[in-house]
Amino acid sequence: MLENIFKLVCLERASNDKEMKIISWNVNGIRAIVKKDFLENFQKMDADILCLQETKAQPDQVEEALKPIDGYHKYYNSADKKGYSSTAILSKDKPISVVNDMGVPEHDKEGRVICAEYKDFFVVTVYTPNSGQGLKRLEYRQQWDVDFAKYVKKLEKKKPVIICGDLNVAHTSIDLKNDKSNYNKTAGYTQVEIDGLQALLDSGFVDTFRIHHPDEVKYSYWSYRFNARKNNSGWRIDYFLVSEALAGKIKSAEIHNEYFGSDHCPVSIEL
Repeated sequence: MLENIFKLVCLERASNDKEMKIISWNVNGIRAIVKKDFLENFQKMDADILCLQETKAQPDQVEEALKPIDGYHKYYNSADKKGYSSTAILSKDKPISVVNDMGVPEHDKEGRVICAEYKDFFVVTVYTPNSGQGLKRLEYRQQWDVDFAKYVKKLEKKKPVIICGDLNVAHTSIDLKNDKSNYNKTAGYTQVEIDGLQALLDSGFVDTFRIHHPDEVKYSYWSYRFNARKNNSGWRIDYFLVSEALAGKIKSAEIHNEYFGSDHCPVSIEL
């Protein structure tokens, strides 16, 4: 399947559709990052759609933090618990509709999902639950992965889906610096979590970065400890997954290590 998708990517496109840049960024606190270079970086990135995870704020707080940004429709989903989790979408074009959460009460209290519908696709931004210290939340995470897959596959029956966000899992050994010492010991690199992502890929979603950069070692997250970013001891846990029907329309898929302000950096696609 991957060979056929790669051929599609390499074909010359003769489409009159407007090009679009979508960027995803786990900002690890929107109120903190706007005190750094976020607003300047936002202008440089010039996204048509910007999806944010871990805003850690209530809607009025996100609105205040993003007040300087004009020309975008802004949508927020916040956790019941203040200062925790939460997501946002900023879009130049007004979506047809925007819906928060998956409709699964067990999962819908932490502001982790926003779905924006556009003419040709859905954009779903997601902040996948971390399995936690000592893997205390691994069983919950496993159920989340199952329910999230059902959710996006249901959307896909209507039109193709773009999934973006912090999926809190490194897929293969080249997606983290220290694979052997972390395997089945550290949240984000257990076989249970890997299988959850693999199930999405097996169901027809495509990892856009790996299609365009099959063997490149590049990370999107670094711990704040041990000079991890300086030493590039990181993880690739931020993704754009797209329905197979969209794979041939993805012009580029990138990880933007040049941007700072969070323990994650932005990732993007152009289509």
